[in-house]
Amino acid sequence: MLADATRVRIILALRESGKLPVNRLAKVVHKAPAAVSQHLAKLRLARVVTARQEGNRAFYRLANEHASQMVSDAIFQAEHSLGGVPRHHRADSAKRASA
Repeated sequence: MLADATRVRIILALRESGKLPVNRLAKVVHKAPAAVSQHLAKLRLARVVTARQEGNRAFYRLANEHASQMVSDAIFQAEHSLGGVPRHHRADSAKRASA
């Protein structure tokens, strides 16, 4: 599910906003609503997101905190593969230095 950048952006947007309709998600991730809808369908099948109908609009949210953690872990792992000191380790070093 994380092999596609649009799906990662959707998960990050939902992590920040809580719940969003398709049109708002499309604006946030800079994709067409139809494309976002297709990605959301795949994320729903994988039980990463859930949808709730409010009137004639469907609002999407992360199914649980594991989806959010999965993206964070993937980003952290990608930072490790780039070499050097990953950004998330620099933040920890700065906290320890100021303590």
